[in-house]
Amino acid sequence: MAPPVAHAPAPDCAQPFTLGGATGVGVTAPTDLRPLTSYAHGGGCACKIPPGELEDVVAGLRSAGPVAPAGKLVVGLDDGDDAAVVTVRGGIAVIATADFYTPVVDDPYDWGRIATVNAPSDVYAMGGTPLVAVNLLCWPRDVLPMELAAEVLRGVLAVAELAGCHVAGGHSIDDPEPKYGMAVTGTGDPDRLLRNDAGRAGLPISLTKPLGIGVLNSRTKANGFPSPEAIEAMTTLNREAALAAGVRAATDVTGFGLLGHLYKLARASGVSAVVDAAAVPYLPGAREALAAGHVSGGTRRNLDWVRPNLTSAVDEDELLLLADAHTSGGLLVVGEVPGAPVVGELVPAAEHVLRVR
Repeated sequence: MAPPVAHAPAPDCAQPFTLGGATGVGVTAPTDLRPLTSYAHGGGCACKIPPGELEDVVAGLRSAGPVAPAGKLVVGLDDGDDAAVVTVRGGIAVIATADFYTPVVDDPYDWGRIATVNAPSDVYAMGGTPLVAVNLLCWPRDVLPMELAAEVLRGVLAVAELAGCHVAGGHSIDDPEPKYGMAVTGTGDPDRLLRNDAGRAGLPISLTKPLGIGVLNSRTKANGFPSPEAIEAMTTLNREAALAAGVRAATDVTGFGLLGHLYKLARASGVSAVVDAAAVPYLPGAREALAAGHVSGGTRRNLDWVRPNLTSAVDEDELLLLADAHTSGGLLVVGEVPGAPVVGELVPAAEHVLRVR
C-alpha cells in the first residue's frame, strides 16, 4: 500500500452522539433512529447504474459542441474517463467531475469524510489538483434530523482543508433517501494528464489501496459493526499516488471494481491487461466478509459485465473480490508508484481484454 496521506481524525471536543449503535461526535441523535445505512437501498458506489446499462444510455450522446466554446474539450464521453477536461486560455486544463452516493457507514461525520476523499479522487486520477467543490445534498428532512446533515458537512470540511480544496455552496433537495456528494473542479497540466486511453503494452500496473472495501461495507450494512480498516482506507486521499514520475495513464477503483475500471482503461488504450491475483492486497476481514455472503448486487453486475471479455485461472470468489464495488478506493496506475504493489501489466491486445492469473 502506498504511504498514507494525512487524513482528518474525528475531533474529541464535542459530545458523542448515538445512531443505531454507532458512536461518533458532534450531536446527540434521537434514540429511535435506525442506523444511517438502513435508510438507503444500497451502499455507496455499489448503487451506481451498471456500467453496461450506462454505456447504452450515453452511446448516442454526441454533438458538434457549442457554437463559440470558451475552451477546447480534450476529455469527454468517448472513453468513459474519470473526469471531463477542457483546456482554456493560458494553457490550463480545467478538470470537472461529480460524485454522490448513499451512506456507506452509520457515522455521519465519517460519511462526510469519505465522500470528500472520494469526490476529488477523479481529479487526482486525471493528474490534477482539486480547487473548489460544491455540495450535493439529498436529505429526508422529515425522517432524519438536519443536525445529522450538519455533521456530514462537518466531516466534509475536515477533509477538504487537508486536501487544500475550497468548499463553497452547492445544492440541496428534500429526498426520501439520504445522499451526499460533490461537484469538484480542478486544474492540471494538459501535457501531463493521466488518461485512461494512454496505457501502453509492456507497462506494469500498480494499485495504491487494498481491495475489500465493498464487501466490508456490505457487512457493516448487515450487522452494524464498522470496519476500522475500511474507514481508514476510504478516508485516505489519493493525492500523492497520482504524482508518480513518468506516469501517463491511471484510473480510480470505485463502483465498477478493479476489473471494471481496468477493463475500461485497457479497452480505451487498445491493449489487454493481465492481473496477478496473488499480488493484489486485501483489507483484513475482506475474505471472511465474502465467505459470509456480503456481496453487493453492484459487485455481481460488475463481474457479469466484464465476463465476456475475461479469461481467468482463479475461482469465482477471487473474481468477485476483484470486481468488488468500492467507495473511495485507490488508484490503478499504469507505472510504478513508490510503496504500492505491482498487481499486473498491460500487454498487446489479445482475444480477451482481461486475463487473471
